[in-house]
Amino acid sequence: MQIQLPQNLVRKLSRELGRAGRREIGGVLVGEALGPDEFKIIDLSVQRSGGGTACFVRHPDEHRAFLESFFDRTGHRYSRFNYLGEWHSHPSFVPAPSSQDLHTMQSMISDSKLGAPFAILMIAKLAHPNSLELSAVRFTRDFWPQLAQLDFPKMRGICLKDVLANQKWRVRYCQR
Repeated sequence: MQIQLPQNLVRKLSRELGRAGRREIGGVLVGEALGPDEFKIIDLSVQRSGGGTACFVRHPDEHRAFLESFFDRTGHRYSRFNYLGEWHSHPSFVPAPSSQDLHTMQSMISDSKLGAPFAILMIAKLAHPNSLELSAVRFTRDFWPQLAQLDFPKMRGICLKDVLANQKWRVRYCQR
């Protein structure tokens, strides 16, 4: 699976992570289907409450208006524009899913109320004021989690460095 993350959202994430400091924050990811197994994140919500230095608890009610607004803006065309998954930060740890993250996402995608065939978990870390580290994992029913490839179209002034070359769990960005 390929996930495009536009430059404006990389900047939004960096800004929000800087504001949060050592507290974990997170939200939901919404996007557009570009083709089979290819998606573009169009926006993400930001929940600034519910996080400590080593945990984040999402409060679904805080994202309801964000999701409703997204669906209104995209004409309720769910086959093209829809919920893609979740994101949260790991300011003090490697930006890769913890065992609790894996359990929570697998439980969520197994819940028939979600109604989604998959969900992405993106984890972010602001390593330095100009360095964002990310990972993305795809969850589906009845399958093990799989790494998702993050793509960054039209990135200007940002260098890319694969910091886990063999696993590609995270990519590092350095603004120039």
